[in-house]
Amino acid sequence: MEYNNEYNMDLYPEQLHWQEGDLTATRTTMWSGPGCHEGCQIIFYTDKDGKLVKTEGDPNSPMTQGRLCMRCLELPELVNHADRLKYPMKRVGERGEDKWERVSWDEAYDIIEEKVRQFQKESGPESIISMIGTGRNVSQVIAHNQYANFGGPDLTLCFLSGDSCMLPRTAICYVMMGNQWVADMSQFRATRYEEDPDWQRPECIVIWGTNPVINNADAFLGHWIVEAQKRGSELVVIDPKLTWMAAKAKYWLRLRPGTDAALALGMLNVIINEDLVDHDFIDKWTYGYDALVERVQEYTPEKVAEICWIDKDLLIEAARFYAKAHPSSIQWGLAVDMSQIGTVTAQAIACLAGVTGNIDNPGGNVLIDQASGLEFGYNSGIEYLKPGLIEKRLGNDKYPLKKYGFTASSQSDSILEAIETGEPRPVRMLWIQSSNPIANMGQDAPRIYRALKNKVDFIVVIDLFKTPTAVACADLLLPCAMSNERDCIRVWFDPMRSLTKCSSFYEAKEDEQIMIDLGHRLAPENWPDWVQEPRDYMNWRMEVGNVGFTMETLENEYKGMHYSDYRYFKYEKGLLRPDGLPGFMTPTGRYEFYISLFASWGDDPLPYYKEPPTSPYSTPELFEKYPFVLTTGLRSFEFFHSEWRQADTTSRELHPLPRFDIHPEAAAKYGIADGTWCWIENDLGRMRQIARFDETLDPRVIATEHGWWFPEKEAAEPSLFGVFDCNPNNLIPMCQNGDSGYGAPIKSGIAKVYSCTPENSKHQPTEQVTRLGGYTHGE
Repeated sequence: MEYNNEYNMDLYPEQLHWQEGDLTATRTTMWSGPGCHEGCQIIFYTDKDGKLVKTEGDPNSPMTQGRLCMRCLELPELVNHADRLKYPMKRVGERGEDKWERVSWDEAYDIIEEKVRQFQKESGPESIISMIGTGRNVSQVIAHNQYANFGGPDLTLCFLSGDSCMLPRTAICYVMMGNQWVADMSQFRATRYEEDPDWQRPECIVIWGTNPVINNADAFLGHWIVEAQKRGSELVVIDPKLTWMAAKAKYWLRLRPGTDAALALGMLNVIINEDLVDHDFIDKWTYGYDALVERVQEYTPEKVAEICWIDKDLLIEAARFYAKAHPSSIQWGLAVDMSQIGTVTAQAIACLAGVTGNIDNPGGNVLIDQASGLEFGYNSGIEYLKPGLIEKRLGNDKYPLKKYGFTASSQSDSILEAIETGEPRPVRMLWIQSSNPIANMGQDAPRIYRALKNKVDFIVVIDLFKTPTAVACADLLLPCAMSNERDCIRVWFDPMRSLTKCSSFYEAKEDEQIMIDLGHRLAPENWPDWVQEPRDYMNWRMEVGNVGFTMETLENEYKGMHYSDYRYFKYEKGLLRPDGLPGFMTPTGRYEFYISLFASWGDDPLPYYKEPPTSPYSTPELFEKYPFVLTTGLRSFEFFHSEWRQADTTSRELHPLPRFDIHPEAAAKYGIADGTWCWIENDLGRMRQIARFDETLDPRVIATEHGWWFPEKEAAEPSLFGVFDCNPNNLIPMCQNGDSGYGAPIKSGIAKVYSCTPENSKHQPTEQVTRLGGYTHGE
């Protein structure tokens, strides 16, 4: 193939294993912590002792075409790191003292079994809750373990307020169109780009609230956009910062953080009023267009430009370009979710694709399901729950989108409230798998710390390293395997991919093995006797899902990757509905601008804009005290959320300390020098990072990094790896969600900035929280 021309393909045989000198090469997939969403094809090289010594991208992969990020290239550093968890450990001191005793796996399983049966008997299985971090291979494991083994209905994103990671977008897609969507970069067929006769290059690609070449989020490789750009696609980038892709865009819209819904509605106003819509698609396949037309009249370009802090003419030009180009595609990201109106924002953006007919067309936004239709996500094992338990999920009583299953998880803020209050029922046990909430995932981190430390009877943490969360609250700490130590399959969108185990690390176990072992102890009636190892589990679930082949076939015959028969315009062919009729899987059978389910629940069925809870306009007096709009979560090539923070890694060598971006004019106004430590503070708390000047930012905005903790610092409290010192979650509230229960103001707060001095830095935030018992406010 064309993309292999730069490689000596004799060195990369199309087989599962081969020898390269003294090293054994294994073709597999990167799909566990530490790692991102994408699941790149990778070649692991192990020595005669089974130690991972080198990694390379796989040039035979149509998906990634030999590309690999720096984190995967330096993976042996973390795989073989001295600080990796090697054995199960139980706490022997008080929570936070970092006192542990090594135990065997059987002893650990005995403790878990005893506690699970105790809580099931005393408070019911619903008193046990499982919590997940980034959705990689653990997604199906934690769900199946929770439902089939523990018997409880509550699985949640680990204190992520408003479930603000893909789920707001996913939920709105299901109610609007009955499927998820993604920008079409020809990734769903083995023949890519010009070799696929059906695919069309997008003339316009809108990158909305994501930095794809760095984060590769939502199973989407950012370099696909680079490839499309090389072939002539032009970009519209919507981002408060001038990212690498924004610098290469035809239009860059530097909006005020948290105003994405207003911008989408303003673009709709231009497109609709200038009659740049696809009337054929609207007339045949959509519902509620007239109501949408009426709604967007409120959002004139002049009004939206004022709300978003952007140029009116730039808005109009970008809207026209998106609508006139054909096809056009939108690749959206986390920033869409991380506002209080996350679902409404996603609805407004999805209306843009609908009115221009860029739905399931080549080069547009295509509708996609899990590979081979296999349920390997948050519904895995749900069939084992006893009748009536799903209805008891926390948050279902408040949020219809949760109650009616438009994403299979419980509402995270509701779980925190139940832990704190014991209402509507007690939370006795938490199973935290591959998540570090007080360092990264949970907002109002000091509040979560107190709830975990003081309110839950028993907490199990499964992770790669001893994290601040584990030290602060875990009673049992279990070591899990990395990608090179796993047998697994990956089904998050086509193609299905295999992970093939090629090494091991002390007593670290695959998450699947832990689930299987506990299943045979806690609920043997739910487990076939022959399912004893992860590979057995994969074949069992593939058989139940009628996939038609085994994991071994996937590895050997399909070379670790199997594509389904992907088709465009599925709504025309009856491929989206169980009755086989044309249309979409919605109550009306149409693509719904006016969401009929929302109307039936008494919610606004059309998109709208609402100011963030704190902003220059919703809280003007507070903004005088905290005069910057605060956006969080700056991405960097070196890290993935709170992973890769170990001091002796290449990532920390290149990026040793946390930084926030500020415009030089704003810095001068407040006496901030480039490269100096500064406090960032609001009415909730404070944290510190190093100032970095960025002339592309609006002077009224600052942008901070996230996920920082310092494994080189003392683990025991009051140090706790310095987890609160540089943590922007000190400044972000929990439980300020939108009407749907989805979305939270994570990227649209307000704050002030001032230089760190000896006088105002006597107590660091971590000490204030762990030793002084307070929040993280200034001295």
